[in-house]
Amino acid sequence: MATVHRDVLIDADPEEVWAAIHDWGQVHRRLAPGFVVDTRVEGDVRVVTFADGTVVHELIVSLDDDARRIAYSVVGGSLDVVHHHASMQVFAEAGGRSRFVWIADVQPHILAEPIASMVDQGVGVIRRTLSTAAAPAPAS
Repeated sequence: MATVHRDVLIDADPEEVWAAIHDWGQVHRRLAPGFVVDTRVEGDVRVVTFADGTVVHELIVSLDDDARRIAYSVVGGSLDVVHHHASMQVFAEAGGRSRFVWIADVQPHILAEPIASMVDQGVGVIRRTLSTAAAPAPAS
């Protein structure tokens, strides 16, 4: 099994970052617009469509407001995995910033590189989206 682990700072309040993650049926609007083009909720499963056409069915395993953590597992779709479990968590940092941690465990190991590439793209979009949303409007 391979693990992809990313830990980045986001220039946004942790509660705002968590609110976007917590709204797990709106990934395409609030968290990673453009990278994710559609999200549908079917019970405890969200169906996520990525810009490259990949579709995954993710079972929401845990949504913990106190820890500001979501955990999910791919249970279907076009990604051919034997095992996939991931979590996203938000921690408060100095200056009203957030530390965003995304960890994905995946099997077979050969999928580590493509999953890491997707996570890296996603982190970039998430960081831009949430930092932009938190930025004050320019003075007129």
